Amino acid sequence: MALFLGLAIVSCGSQTEETAEEHHEEGENTVELSQAQFEQAGIKIGKVEQRIIGSELRVNGVIEVPPQSNVSINMPYGGFVKYTEMLPGSKVKKGQLLVVIQNPEFIQFQQDYLESLANRDFLKAEFERQEELYKEKVASGKNYQQAKSDYLANEARIKSMEERLKLIGFSIPKIKEGTVSASVNIYSPLTGAVREVFTNVGKYINPQDVIMDITNSEDLHVELTVYENDVPRVKEGQRIRFALANAPDEWREAEVFLVGSGVREDRSVTVHGHLKQMYEDLKPGMYVAAKVETDSNEVWAVPEESIVRFGGKHYVFAYAGEKSENDETVHDFEMLEVIKGYTEDGYTQISLADTAEDLSNIQLVTKGAFTLLAKAKNTEEEGGGHGH
Repeated sequence: MALFLGLAIVSCGSQTEETAEEHHEEGENTVELSQAQFEQAGIKIGKVEQRIIGSELRVNGVIEVPPQSNVSINMPYGGFVKYTEMLPGSKVKKGQLLVVIQNPEFIQFQQDYLESLANRDFLKAEFERQEELYKEKVASGKNYQQAKSDYLANEARIKSMEERLKLIGFSIPKIKEGTVSASVNIYSPLTGAVREVFTNVGKYINPQDVIMDITNSEDLHVELTVYENDVPRVKEGQRIRFALANAPDEWREAEVFLVGSGVREDRSVTVHGHLKQMYEDLKPGMYVAAKVETDSNEVWAVPEESIVRFGGKHYVFAYAGEKSENDETVHDFEMLEVIKGYTEDGYTQISLADTAEDLSNIQLVTKGAFTLLAKAKNTEEEGGGHGH
């Protein structure tokens, strides 16, 4: 009897260990949810899709404008700032008044011009009279040459004065009408926004001083820094996705339109990207993190939230269907190891670690994968404890 009982105990012990091992093995790869748990977890089932996903080059850069779209306003002859209402960020239209500059010398410039205009008719008449007398051999050639010289010198003076007054910003027709002023208005040469203001009312502006900078915001583009080892991967027309430092999850789009030919001291090259659309919150000088799509392929891809990480590996959950246990509906899920590829627009390229599986036949958990992972880990821990 004692021998029989001993054999029975050993037999039961062996069976218990085997059962525990089977349960532990099953718990590592499968998860069961009751109908209530299934609904509470908000599980959603979908398919693994074939999508165009590109390999990406991660780079940094800034928002900038081309040189022709960034204009510095100055006054070639200097003067005092009489009026301005411009502030950094002010929107301006082409032809809008920016600043009024006052300089007493401007009156002298206009007076000299008007006097030269007044002398024009007299000098011209005297030149023509001396020319006629010279032809008739009544007057000497010296008087004729002097009259000609005086007339042509005055004409040259008039032209140079006109150019100077235009450069300052005066209207020649208004001066000819007799309108003389010590002040001149400076108007915006383009539509855009004031980037910086370097003056204030009452301040004297020297000829070399910049009064303000105006930027045409419609010409904003992305300037990326790409190091020479990666430059061969970048081509015109490639897609750029970029995000601002204050909105790292808000991706915007641009397109490569120029790859720089010069390599800087830090072994980098500038890559320029055209914006796909205008963004009101972009300003020159903003830093961006960008991804350049260097290659595109059709691959099997899943939503990023479908993939979970556990034990240094990546997994997805396949839906194995439902069954009935004790008159209750139970949903089965299988945990499959995957190898991640490139990610783009919220989708990640995957391939199965077990190549025997066919991705096209998998019913994939697209939402609720983290809940299933937590359940799988708990089941594994329970199974392991029971085995010990």
